[in-house]
Amino acid sequence: MSEELPPSDAAREKEAADEMRASDADAWATACAEDLQAEKARRRTQYGTPPGSAAEELKKLVDAVAEKLSGAQSPLGAVAGPAAQQVVRQVVQQAKDAVEPVIERNPDVFDHLAAAGNELLAAYRSAVQAQERRWTGRDDRNDPRDQGERRDGGDDAGPGERIDLD
Repeated sequence: MSEELPPSDAAREKEAADEMRASDADAWATACAEDLQAEKARRRTQYGTPPGSAAEELKKLVDAVAEKLSGAQSPLGAVAGPAAQQVVRQVVQQAKDAVEPVIERNPDVFDHLAAAGNELLAAYRSAVQAQERRWTGRDDRNDPRDQGERRDGGDDAGPGERIDLD
């Protein structure tokens, strides 16, 4: 029969140190999670609720448009009011029924489309800003379109052009 010897002092110390490290790691993870939750709560109070994914925002938009259209009064007044409103409600409900499954099945597609739209907007903004910089920062002295004499009479008072109003 083999008898198990009681753990030595070094083994006990190692075991206690391992338990201490595990509890420290848990305490660190808990403290980080608490700090993260507190920061999220602070930002929610300061900036409001953050926007959801593109799919969630599209759902909100569809719901808002459907609600607005369903509540709209008929332009024909009382003559076709109830019948027209019923048709509008039915069309809106059919549109929602068609759009919502697509959104639910492909939420990542809408995130990618939103990111692509942001990239296109940034590219457009960059092109417009570059063109505006060329327009506003043009130097008449080096302008190849101005082959002849300078139109402003040659005084270097500023970047503008002198216009003779007489």
